[in-house]
Order: sequence, then structure tokens, then C-alpha cells
Amino acid sequence: MGFVGIIVVFAMVFGGFVIAGGNMSIILKAAPIEMMIIGGAALGAYIIANPMKIIKMGITLSIKSMTAKGPQKPDYLELLQLLFQLFQVFRKEGPQGVEKHIENPQQSEIFKAYPGFMKNHHAVHFLCDTMKITLSAELSPYDVDDLLGNDIKAIHSEEHLAQHAVQAVADGFPGLGIVAAVLGIVKTMGHLTEGVEKIGALVAGALVGTMLGVFGAYGMIGPTATKMAADIEAEGRYLEAIRQAMVALQRGAPPLVCVEYARRSIMPEERPTFEEMDQSTKNIKKAA
Repeated sequence: MGFVGIIVVFAMVFGGFVIAGGNMSIILKAAPIEMMIIGGAALGAYIIANPMKIIKMGITLSIKSMTAKGPQKPDYLELLQLLFQLFQVFRKEGPQGVEKHIENPQQSEIFKAYPGFMKNHHAVHFLCDTMKITLSAELSPYDVDDLLGNDIKAIHSEEHLAQHAVQAVADGFPGLGIVAAVLGIVKTMGHLTEGVEKIGALVAGALVGTMLGVFGAYGMIGPTATKMAADIEAEGRYLEAIRQAMVALQRGAPPLVCVEYARRSIMPEERPTFEEMDQSTKNIKKAA
């Protein structure tokens, strides 16, 4: 929906300007130079303020935010089915039965049946690494809960840094727009003897810089940073569902109860119903 939003922003702002009698040629003539000043300064400040990995991650997450929707109900249903099937194997065959799946999930028949989950590399390592340590060491449910909580924080810490970096660019854009406008006025001062028409065109071009700075901040970059934060939180909720299931498993709960703990941690709009999950688990049992 990000691209749809961009189209709406441009259509409403510049469409309203044209309908009100504005001349787009003035903006189109001044915009390339003004954006060179504003965008170039913003890019330079972004590079100064952040290490390369955060710069790259910020660009990647910004692009992703234009199309990403976050985990949806089918994604959660798939996750719950995977957890139930994996926990069923663990219950029936013990650690050795599940070990072959978590050691090499790419070759596991269980994991390969859930391609949506396999695309989420964070989730794959989050689940498999946790099961490996719980099988090789005696951990209490509280230990597992703390371990996974710290892992979720670590996974998203850099992503939050990247999001804050993009938000900082948005915050600085209006000020850089003023810089561009002031430079335009300085330029205008050198043409005061060339008549009102010339001065008016130069002042109009200078004001385009202010407009682009504010427009870029509140119409483009700021909303992108907000969407990045929403995407990070959505991914965190997906991992939280795994966390709840793993803690329940460590308490000794049966697979169906473990999956129910995970299901109840999902937001209502994205949560599969009890009936949907019940039918899915019955189908898995029949297939086994």
C-alpha cells in the first residue's frame, strides 16, 4: 500500500495546486536543483550519522516498507501448524526424532511443507536454535522465556536503529528546505536590477525549496519511517508467538496447548480462530 499512498499524496498536493491555478512549470524548473541541495545534504548527514550497516539496512527497510504487509492470518496459521507438527514429533519420538529436522530445516520434510515460514530467516533460526539448546541443556521455562526475550530484542535492535536513522532524516528535511530557500534568496539578491518578473521567478524558485523540504518530511520520509516501525513490530509479534509456544513446551504442556498459547498471543485481526486451528491439527494428525 505504500506506493498507493505516494500516488495519493502527490495527486492531492499537486493536483490541488493546479486546480487552484498554480503553474507547475515553476515547480518543475526549480525542483531538480532544490532537491539536489536538500536531498544531497540529507544523504550526506545520513552517511555522517550512521555506520554503513545501518545505512544499508535503512535503505533496504525503506524499500520493503512500500510493499510489506507484515505477517497475516494465513502466515500465522501456517506457523501454528508447523509448531504443532514439530511438537507432535517431539512428543512421540523424543529429542532424536526432532533433532534431524532442526539441524537442517532446509532438508526437513516438515519445514519444507511450510514455505512461508522458511522465507523468514529470523524465525527459522529463532525456532531451531532454541530447540537445539533446550535439547542439549536443562533449562527451566523461565530460562527459555528470558533467552527468547533477549533474542527478540537483539534481532530487532539494529532494525530500530535503522528506523530511527530514517526518522532523523525526515526531521531534518524541513530545515534543509529552508537552507535551499535561503540560498535561493541569496541568488535573488544578485538580480535586483533585472525587474519584477525576474525577481518573482527567482523568489518562487526559492520557495519551492521550503515546500519540498516540508513535503518530503511529512508526506514521504516521515510516513516511511513510521511504516518501518510498524513492520518491525509486526515481525516481533510473529517471533513472540513462537516464544509463547516454546515456553509452554518447556513447561511440559501438550502440543495442542503449546500452540494455543501461541495463538492467544496473536492480535485478534490476525489470529486464526479456534475452529480453524482445531481443523488444521486434526488434518495433521490424520496425515501422520
